[in-house]
Amino acid sequence: MTLGFRLSGPSPDPKTLDPREAAVRPDLADVALAGRIARAHYACPVVRRVAVSVVDLRSGPEAHAPAVSQLLFGEGFAVLDLGAGAAWGYGLHDHYVGYVDAATLTAEGQGGRPVLVGPGDGLLLADPTSKARVVAWLPAGAELAVGDGEGEFLPVVAGPGAGGYVHRRHVMPGPAPDWVAVAEGFLGAPYRWGGRARTGLDCSGLLQVARKLVGRPARRDSDMLFADAGPDLGPGEPCRRGDLAWWPGHIGVMVDDERLLHANAFHMRVTLEPLHEVEARLGVPARRRRPLG
Repeated sequence: MTLGFRLSGPSPDPKTLDPREAAVRPDLADVALAGRIARAHYACPVVRRVAVSVVDLRSGPEAHAPAVSQLLFGEGFAVLDLGAGAAWGYGLHDHYVGYVDAATLTAEGQGGRPVLVGPGDGLLLADPTSKARVVAWLPAGAELAVGDGEGEFLPVVAGPGAGGYVHRRHVMPGPAPDWVAVAEGFLGAPYRWGGRARTGLDCSGLLQVARKLVGRPARRDSDMLFADAGPDLGPGEPCRRGDLAWWPGHIGVMVDDERLLHANAFHMRVTLEPLHEVEARLGVPARRRRPLG
């Protein structure tokens, strides 16, 4: 592994290191943890970018290892180790640790204006025309570096997709105003454990991507999202749009005072249904909080 620069980012408390966010293995650790945990070797992160539409972040280096999350086109990945075709490290957007196929990563480019694909999906095209060959599908939340094209198509000038084009209407001029509305746009998408794209996403992946598109980065898992929210709402306090409803291992967002939007393994898709029906099915009332910011 070639050592690169040290990446700034979240600094886990050494007393409460969470292996989901702390890059530690028996043989190796992120250099940012030196002095907090003893390891024979430490590595400086080298930043790479995802060069495919979506790639699984796995729990192990083996191709059959379970997915724990996903990285989207253009998102950054801090590589700490390479071996047997797999890269070990963490996503820059949430510091979530795992393994990805090394062949799906490419070097960072320089220059260009950063934009996000959204609020729907987009396409990377070979030429600046609607009839051009499709180079890649771009999921909502994909990251691009574009130039200032004069027409309807923006040239991708750096990093993954450089040399291609994206339509102006497939990228966001700025953060979306309503993250719940963004989440509603995924209604009907299939449920997929670890997923973060319209081809399949899980409960926390849905909320994380929706928050990304309004410029409010969020951590990856349901317990993390709930822990970062405000205090619990009282049993008699009415729900309102944007409230989080959480059970151990599951989370959703209220779209109004009665209905919950969530990606769930019962319906195997993103659904909208009365909160009381979900509580009855799970056999326990939800804990509710309002997200901060």
